[in-house]
Amino acid sequence: MFESHFQSFEEPESGVALTARLSAFREELLRRKLTGFAIPRADQQQNEYVPPSEERLAWLSGFTGSAGLAYVLIDQAALFVDGRYTLQAAKQVDGNAWRIESLVEPPPERWLETHLKAGDRLGFDPWLHTSSAVERMQAACAKAGAELVAVDGNPVDAVWSERPAPPLGPVSIHGVEFSGESEASKLGRINDELARLKADALVLSDSHAVAWTFNIRGADVSHTPLPLSYALLPKDGRPTIFIDGRKLSNSVRDHLEQTAEVAEPAALAPMLRELAKTGATIALDSATAADALTRLIRDAGGKPLRGADPVALLKAVKNSAEVDGTRAAHRRDAVALARFLAFIDAEAPNGTLTEIDAVEALETFRRDTSALKDVSFPTISGTGPNGAIVHYRVTRKSNRRIQPGDLLLIDSGAQYQDGTTDVTRTIAVGTPSAEMRDRFTRVLRGHLAIARAVFPDGTTGAQLDTLARQFLWQAGIDFEHGTGHGVGSYLSVHEGPARISKLGTTPLKRGMILSNEPGYYKTDGFGIRIENLELVVEKQIGGAEKPMNGFEALTLAPIDRRLIDVAMLSAEELEWLNAYHARVRETVRPHLDGPIQLWLDAATAPLEA
Repeated sequence: MFESHFQSFEEPESGVALTARLSAFREELLRRKLTGFAIPRADQQQNEYVPPSEERLAWLSGFTGSAGLAYVLIDQAALFVDGRYTLQAAKQVDGNAWRIESLVEPPPERWLETHLKAGDRLGFDPWLHTSSAVERMQAACAKAGAELVAVDGNPVDAVWSERPAPPLGPVSIHGVEFSGESEASKLGRINDELARLKADALVLSDSHAVAWTFNIRGADVSHTPLPLSYALLPKDGRPTIFIDGRKLSNSVRDHLEQTAEVAEPAALAPMLRELAKTGATIALDSATAADALTRLIRDAGGKPLRGADPVALLKAVKNSAEVDGTRAAHRRDAVALARFLAFIDAEAPNGTLTEIDAVEALETFRRDTSALKDVSFPTISGTGPNGAIVHYRVTRKSNRRIQPGDLLLIDSGAQYQDGTTDVTRTIAVGTPSAEMRDRFTRVLRGHLAIARAVFPDGTTGAQLDTLARQFLWQAGIDFEHGTGHGVGSYLSVHEGPARISKLGTTPLKRGMILSNEPGYYKTDGFGIRIENLELVVEKQIGGAEKPMNGFEALTLAPIDRRLIDVAMLSAEELEWLNAYHARVRETVRPHLDGPIQLWLDAATAPLEA
């Protein structure tokens, strides 16, 4: 029905191919005198989206989620995933060859303690694990009397005969009209952070940090305009960017060389080694820096200083140009969303649409804006029981027809040059059940509790997270994911360090953009999630004794009125919802044609108690 451009719906490989790969991998381990190996779902920089050449975990196990870890021993193997991926892993992985375990509690290292034997040798690739992860594995091996062995050359690569080549996406300049700040200004602020850390240099091991600092974007991974790269920022002298020169046009190289030296990635290790030989203190991002970097610095006589990347917080607080761009991106996106939601309402009750049809339709409406660069992540389009899989990714095999009586959960986002979007709507197809309406309204009340929250400076996401869950808890239910994540400015749709979750310890600052997405998932039944992006803004409160903050909803899309039990809402909640729908109508309606204007009028009409 619609032409899809950015997403594939092919089923991951399974069956005989995966069995043969696991056997070949174990033979390679025996050849290297290893009794086991750790395989994270990671590249050298711990990116969420990784190029095909780095998808080792998916190639070996069949699991395609964005977070996971495997321990493969000679006689058994375990795959560790979090709550988002429990159902997906069970469908993708051969249960006869793999045990599926929790990635969170108990931690995977506990499994090592009980399954390794004295004298075992567990291998790992030091370029694919952070130092803290290696330290946890080291402790587990020590308890079991086993040895942890850093390897040169990944054994997965040795048996992956058709491994794709590394990407060579062209690099572009992200102009100051979008970034709002010059590279020189950003480098000055980073230098202030270096002085605070008492460090001689900083390694930018996160490509997002490199992209933000030097105002560049790239095309090395799906869905995020990321140029895979490193940078070394000394406290004195010019920084160096390490990036494959084949990605740079002459004009881009000339632009970068105005503020930095440009070198090939292979030059990073020798340059770090020379700096470390002077006894320098070199700051590393504990979340993304490979253990190999820590080892290199320490072995050369330097002092690795592991901690939070100072660029992460600078990047998370958007300036006025980034905020204005993000608002514009959401207004543009809202028009596409309205056209899509009207299309679903008209066509889905006929029973002719599928989950893939919905994905392709939404992408087409976004493409019609003439500004779409990519989708910001693979669209989650789940109807009926598929909607209960939190990070469901439709394939041609799993593709389900949307039928009357279903809920359609569609979680999607767009990359525009002026901003990144992420929005989830749950749509009733036909008449929803009383249970669906009850669960939806509880999720909505949690969403509204976040959206309406007023909080003092210094408040963390963990302090707000309970607000989103309270009405679900009252019914003895919950959801197994965070309430919200940070979002970049034409960068990653999942950005740290701030988040709204039980683990969100970073104070929320004005200018941060976070998602607000509570949900409910009934296994084999249906899924519900309501997501807007929110901008942290100042709130003027009469008589306030501290600076107060709140949220401005950036997303502008109707929330399905048919799923709301108005009797469950307070007067304040109803007032907020009607005001939000009035804002959606006022902003979006002028950009729609007549029939869709009428649909929007009905979809945003005031609800009455």
